[in-house]
Amino acid sequence: MSDSNAPEHLDAKHERNREQRIESIKRWIEYIKSEPPETWGPQQNAVVNDQLDAAQSVQAPASHQQHVKNVAAEILEASDKSDGDSE
Repeated sequence: MSDSNAPEHLDAKHERNREQRIESIKRWIEYIKSEPPETWGPQQNAVVNDQLDAAQSVQAPASHQQHVKNVAAEILEASDKSDGDSE
């Protein structure tokens, strides 16, 4: 039995996963446009905190943990700036 179809199968799976992620992002964007930051902000914080916990539990390299923290800080900063714009 040949595995010659394996790379094609994986490529198709990766493409489906990518499309699903893009659709999820689009739904999230619509949600945050329709809801106040007081509603979605804590939800986003929970996701980021869970990602940090997951990175720590699998003993990810310190550089990866720092990258996740940096991204979280950038998101928080952008959120704070957008909150200030609406006041």
